[in-house]
Parts: sequence; structure tokens; C-alpha cells
Amino acid sequence: MNRLIKRVHEVWLETLMASFMSQASHTKQSLIEFSDIMFRHFTWLERYAITHNIVYDYDRDAIPIKVDKLEVILHDIIQRLRDIDLQLDYCEDEALKKRINTDIAYIIFAISQLPNETVSAFDMQRTLQGIELTPEATDALTLFLFEESYKEYELIMVYNYLKAHTQDKYLADIFNILIDESFFHFRSFGDMMAQMGILGVPRVICKESYEISDMASFLQNGIQEEIGAKEECRKLSEAVAKESPQLAQFFDFINHQENYHISLMNDALAYYAQEEDKYV
Repeated sequence: MNRLIKRVHEVWLETLMASFMSQASHTKQSLIEFSDIMFRHFTWLERYAITHNIVYDYDRDAIPIKVDKLEVILHDIIQRLRDIDLQLDYCEDEALKKRINTDIAYIIFAISQLPNETVSAFDMQRTLQGIELTPEATDALTLFLFEESYKEYELIMVYNYLKAHTQDKYLADIFNILIDESFFHFRSFGDMMAQMGILGVPRVICKESYEISDMASFLQNGIQEEIGAKEECRKLSEAVAKESPQLAQFFDFINHQENYHISLMNDALAYYAQEEDKYV
């Protein structure tokens, strides 16, 4: 079962990466929607594992995505989906198994109909269409995108794990908001990386990142990380402001979004402390 969860994790992430590569709006949107479905499959299988006391983790194998034609990665996604279909017997929930089976059948069909494209997401040209940045601003943007895309992927996984393991609706709602926000940032940064020719798969996260033993410390550290991310957004906005006011506005937009994330995490911290006090 753990292996099945890993395979679904991999195909979700690979499909999302493929959506960043595509420059055709219909193909990009289709791949985003299919990756969303696969992520739901991942969370449903995770819930099944939890309710059946099955040990699992967020480890995964390497996902090679460097291609020059989109059809290459689409073919690999289809093959991965077929492999998952064969492994579903590990799940004894017939309704869940049937749902994933039928989703896979349609997604394979739909992906096989998508047109081929030339992929430029790995050409290392490090420019954004219509925007000319100084070498210093380009370097700052490159570093920011690599660091923040990993951070957002990590946050998706960590908050998803916490949401899956809490019975508290208040905390689950906060984690769900933070997951949605991290998805938006991850997709935004992934699209920019693909445009710049520097797309990469985030590294695997370690168990210590999501198997939280001290929730209060985790939330306090998370707040400090968000404050740090705000500062990086501010610096980047200033670095690109002269060459691209539009890009500067985008990073100001991300910066301001972090304020609400900090507020939510403070709410979660206060609520968690209150719940802890009930048992002291």
C-alpha cells in the first residue's frame, strides 16, 4: 500500500511538472486539472492507509522530466498510470478502487489525445518573455524560484500530512487553506521556471519535516519562515522594479499573501495552546 501511495505521489507531481512545460493553454489546463485529480487520489489513499493503520511515508523515487518533446513525458505519465491501475488491488475499498480505475481510464485517453509540443523548459536561457532583467536581478530571481518552489512543495506535503492526521476541524480548515495557497504559489513559480528554462523537480522531503512531534515549535518556526519569505519577496520586488514594474507587482502580491498565512498560523498556534491547556 505504501508503494501504491508513492506511485500516485510521483504521477501527480510529474503531471503537474508537465503542465508547467506546456505553452498551449488547453493542454496546460487539462494537465493541471488531471494533476488535481491525482492529488485527490493521493489523499484518499492516504486516508485509507490511516484508517487501516498502514504505515506509509512521503518518500518517492526520482522523477526524470528533462525532455525536448512533451509527448515523451506524456507517454511516461500514461505508463505510470497503467502501473498504478495494476497495483490498486492493494486497496480493499471497492468504491475507492473503482473511482480511481475509472479516472485513470479517462485520463489516459485524454492525455493520449493531447498534441505534441516542443519543450523549452530546460534550455537555461533564463529570460522571461517581454522582460529584460539585469544579470544581478536574473540571478536573484533564479535563486528565489529554486528555493521557493521547493518550499511551497514541502508546505503542500507537510500541511497535507497534518490535515490527514488531525481530527480537529478548526485546524484541518486552516491546513486546507494553507495547502491551497501553497499550490497557487508552487504553480506560479513552476510556470516562471519553465519560461526561464530552469524547471526542476523539488527534492524529496525528509520524514522529520512532516512527522511533527512538537506542534507549537513547528508553527512558531513556520511563522518565522513566512516572515523570511516576505523579506525575500520584498528584496526581489526591489531588484526587478526598474526593469519590470509588472514583475515587481507580482512579488508584492505574493508578499502580501504571506501576511494572511502568518495570521492563520498564529490562530492555529493560539488554538493549539488553548487545547493543550485543557489537559494540563
